Amino acid sequence: MSQAKSQEPRVFTPLSALQLIGIIAAKEFKDNLRNRWLWMMTGILLLLSLCVSFMGSAVSGTLVVYEPSQLLSGLVTLSVFMLPLGAILLSYDSFVGEKESGTLLLLLTYPVERWHILWGKLAGHALVMSLACILGFGMTAGLLLGLGEAKDRMALLQGTLHLIGSGILLSLVFVLLGYWVSLAVREKAKALGILLLLWFALVLIYDLVLLTALVGLADSLSREWLNIVILINPTDLFRALNLLANPSEHLAAKSSLALVLQMGLSLPLMYGLLVAWIGALLLGTTWFFKRLEM
Repeated sequence: MSQAKSQEPRVFTPLSALQLIGIIAAKEFKDNLRNRWLWMMTGILLLLSLCVSFMGSAVSGTLVVYEPSQLLSGLVTLSVFMLPLGAILLSYDSFVGEKESGTLLLLLTYPVERWHILWGKLAGHALVMSLACILGFGMTAGLLLGLGEAKDRMALLQGTLHLIGSGILLSLVFVLLGYWVSLAVREKAKALGILLLLWFALVLIYDLVLLTALVGLADSLSREWLNIVILINPTDLFRALNLLANPSEHLAAKSSLALVLQMGLSLPLMYGLLVAWIGALLLGTTWFFKRLEM
């Protein structure tokens, strides 16, 4: 009788945390390439930024390129609406959709920690939003740099870099808010509804209430209190950061955010506040996911 050949047992080496996060991030990025979400968001940002940049040309019938401060104030107003909305639509079903289909339960049976899943999804979605901002705003900026005057090019380039950098950070804040809501609910429609209400409150209602308080209670409100209220809202923080980086007299005359210019805050500190928002939401979402019963 022939003896069966002895086979050495396979040794599986556990993947490192970075490898696991990278695999999940690559999967999320490829999914958004496959469903064309990245190109759709890039196209929307490009189209709207071109409309904002050349709307004067459509009225006058001749090519008109505004000054960098006017262009950037319009792009900031566009971004503060579109980037949070895009981040919500990207992330609202990241967990609730996988819970409904059973994919999340299947994934948790593998030797992977919950924070690996969360951080991997964030890395993939961060890459998607970063590319959308860079391509959408970058192509518009490149066209404006070619058509604008030489004296304005440096200001336009610096302003665009601040817009893209702060826009990516703002997007990540709303991506993490989307994760938290997606983990907390059991239906995709409910997650989307809650996040749209949150978007409406932070982007529109918050600033309207703030301006109303500023007008009606101007004598009793201290400037320090008002500045704190502005800076704890990530959308107002985004506006204030870009206003500080690209001061515009037209915008400053009409916005309570002009008070931020008098606070003595530096751009690195304001970027740090946005990063702190991301860090706090990431830690909070990770803690919530670890204690969530599936």
